[in-house]
Amino acid sequence: MTQFSELGISEEILKVLPELGFETPTEIQIEAIPIMNKFDRDVIGLAQTGTGKTAAFGFPMLDLVDASRQVTQGLIVAPTRELGMQIGEQLNAYSKYKKGLRTVVVYGGGANIVTQIRDLKSNPQIIVATPGRLLDLINRKAINLSHIEVVVLDEADEMLNMGFKEDLDLILGFTPETKLTWLFSATMPSEIRRISKEYMKDPVEIRVTSGNETNENIEHQYAQLNTSDKMEGLKRFLDSDPDMRGVVFCRTRSDTQMVAEKLAKDDYRVEPLHGDMTQNLRERVMKRFKNHELQVLVATDVAARGIDVNNLTHVIHYSLPDSREYYTHRSGRTARAGKKGISLALVNSREVGKLIDYERSLNVKFEKVKVPSVSEIQKNRMKLFYESIKETPPSSHVTEEILDLAYEVWNGLEIDELIEKLVSHELNKLNYEIDHRDLNDRSKPRNDSRGDRDGRRGDRRDRDRDGNRRDTRSRDRGDRNERGDRKDRRDRDRGDRGDRTSRPSRSNSSDVVSFFISAGRKDGWNENDLRKFVSEKSGLSSGDIVDVRLRNLNAYFDVDKKHSSKVSSSFNGAELNGRELRVNRDNSQN
Repeated sequence: MTQFSELGISEEILKVLPELGFETPTEIQIEAIPIMNKFDRDVIGLAQTGTGKTAAFGFPMLDLVDASRQVTQGLIVAPTRELGMQIGEQLNAYSKYKKGLRTVVVYGGGANIVTQIRDLKSNPQIIVATPGRLLDLINRKAINLSHIEVVVLDEADEMLNMGFKEDLDLILGFTPETKLTWLFSATMPSEIRRISKEYMKDPVEIRVTSGNETNENIEHQYAQLNTSDKMEGLKRFLDSDPDMRGVVFCRTRSDTQMVAEKLAKDDYRVEPLHGDMTQNLRERVMKRFKNHELQVLVATDVAARGIDVNNLTHVIHYSLPDSREYYTHRSGRTARAGKKGISLALVNSREVGKLIDYERSLNVKFEKVKVPSVSEIQKNRMKLFYESIKETPPSSHVTEEILDLAYEVWNGLEIDELIEKLVSHELNKLNYEIDHRDLNDRSKPRNDSRGDRDGRRGDRRDRDRDGNRRDTRSRDRGDRNERGDRKDRRDRDRGDRGDRTSRPSRSNSSDVVSFFISAGRKDGWNENDLRKFVSEKSGLSSGDIVDVRLRNLNAYFDVDKKHSSKVSSSFNGAELNGRELRVNRDNSQN
């Protein structure tokens, strides 16, 4: 078995690894570190989240930079502030014994840029940055990239999905041609190929997934149930395994908040994680989760980018993601560092077709599992309760006086009565007094290419138990892509080229200016939402917005040329769901 000492890592880093719990290197570390440590090759690393890629590029970068030189030599670009902060924390931990080496993390989303500029004046050897904030600091001349020796693009596919293509081109253009470029991505879309051809020199491509974009240690499961039963089904899965620890994924922040609140109301140890939360609140939630104070997090895809916690047993997809890339990133939160994990999708009959697409494109097999019955959960909990009592050792703190009191208090109960009361005391925690229904949907899966219509109309049975229609207006917009665009499967094959048949055609007037915005249906938008967002940010009336064209991952909107300058200046620092938005003129469509 390969050891870290065989990979050419410096003694300063090797010294800290046992303190951080590192035992043996992962596949990406074994393949990438020896090549990177030669400091003479560009590298493309194809590895999903959770495979140890931060250490794979972090160890060589820390060994490459010279701590005695007070200039920035290493640059890491990450898609979100959460991931950027996580990388910064890890680099600081890895460099504990590298005296004088400093790493600074800069990101937008409401963070104080003045404070970050002050931190940068110390000339850190390594900067970790989100694309938008990095460009802002470059334009303010607060960052000098002329001494950069290595650039890492982490989760490059995600940055492209978020609309940072133009930003990455600009950023790479500010760096020396002699630099090394190390690019890491879970997938290899054509745009990544373009970047490699344009900015990298004969890169070594390292693929650790053997043609499979998912971790073989992940067991992929799905449970088929009606949309209206998803919440109850989620609770039953949580109850069936008290040791479960994981992340429940929703597609919109409103769904995330709703699911977390309903679980918390029933006394589950849970917190939400989404972009509407302040950075301080998110950090407190993550601290509680890492300290095992929470059983699960309920998170959006973007907010979960900063989650780097080992020993998560489950990822649960309360809502299916928009694409296989998102499914790969989500599932990678479990089965980290060689451990086993379960990725469980809660789907209705129309969504099963999407899983079939995932099976083909990701080369995985989904196992259908049943939603546990109340009886099964109760029996399992009873066995666990018995085992926990049986395995509890006598405590030295239990005195004879306490035992005598216990005998005196309980002596009036017959053994059968005592057992019944103990069982009732334990099982009353499960709150199953009312709903003992079988939640499994045994109807034949409808492999409809249009996906789930529930996103628009809701399941006919999607009503609260009191018979009232749920308030699903905001959720329905957010879940619209769960039913898939009508060309859902075709769009995945062709890339995100938009819905040619469903969107209005762009105005041909020379007096119209088109803008790109890095948000789309995946953010829960419909065309009216986009118009409203642009109007609120720019101060324009809805009538001033000539046309909108909504896509899955991004969108375009047209305004009269006389308003273009106002629009251009209105979106500086704009944010959605906790991530920076890119809004710029779409010169390619002029």
